[in-house]
Amino acid sequence: MKKLSARRRHPLAAVVVLLLALAATGGLYAAFAPASKAQADESSQSLTIKEGKKLYEVGCASCHGTGGQGSSDGPSLVGVGAAAVDFQVGTGRMPAATSQGPQVVKKKNIYTQAEIDQLAAYIASLGAGPAVPTKEQYGPDGADIAKGGELFRTNCAQCHNFTGKGGALTKGKFAPTLEGVDPKHIYEAMQTGPQNMPSFPDTTLTEKNKKDIIAYLHAVDSDQTTNPGGMELGGIGPVSEGLFAWIFGLGALIVVAVWVAARTAKAKKS
Repeated sequence: MKKLSARRRHPLAAVVVLLLALAATGGLYAAFAPASKAQADESSQSLTIKEGKKLYEVGCASCHGTGGQGSSDGPSLVGVGAAAVDFQVGTGRMPAATSQGPQVVKKKNIYTQAEIDQLAAYIASLGAGPAVPTKEQYGPDGADIAKGGELFRTNCAQCHNFTGKGGALTKGKFAPTLEGVDPKHIYEAMQTGPQNMPSFPDTTLTEKNKKDIIAYLHAVDSDQTTNPGGMELGGIGPVSEGLFAWIFGLGALIVVAVWVAARTAKAKKS
């Protein structure tokens, strides 16, 4: 008892007791306190990936492999990113139909947006790739429509036509129309380059450039009923305009020439 009493009178006794109390308090708090927001977010993300893997195994693994490594029936999905999944599945192109033509076409989507997000999270976990864009990235607010038109005509019109109505490619393939397409999907297509389309990463077309292009497409899509250029002739560019000029313009000249010749011949006979 004397030894214990002596230790309690030691100058450092109070400090030791305080440290022990703090350690005990911290241990109890760590054991019983609610998880932090970061931990909760991490847990939620893990659950999303887990659910996405289940959906993948049912709807995608037969072609793309059990781990997304690809097979003879489908390419590898490692590193394609969440944006590619959101585009392909969100537009109904994936899962692909059993019998395919020259390219996979847009069709009715069979997944909810929540399920698409889960699939995208799982594929993104296989390897880094483009993320799903935010509304601020693809929304038309603050965009330069004139600049977007210039960029579209330089980079996209060769396939999609000057106003995004689509066009034919080689071997039965085609560039689809961009009329009525979700701006998010247009942005994702530029990011990921689906099928025959080249990709346009931020090093080629900046985030602002993509936003401008989307704003241009939105503008020409909304102005179909009031075309400031007059008759649009289908809006498919110089081919239709040249054909119109050839058939109707040249045809009218031929008719006039025949009429003049007939009138001249008749006058001579008289």
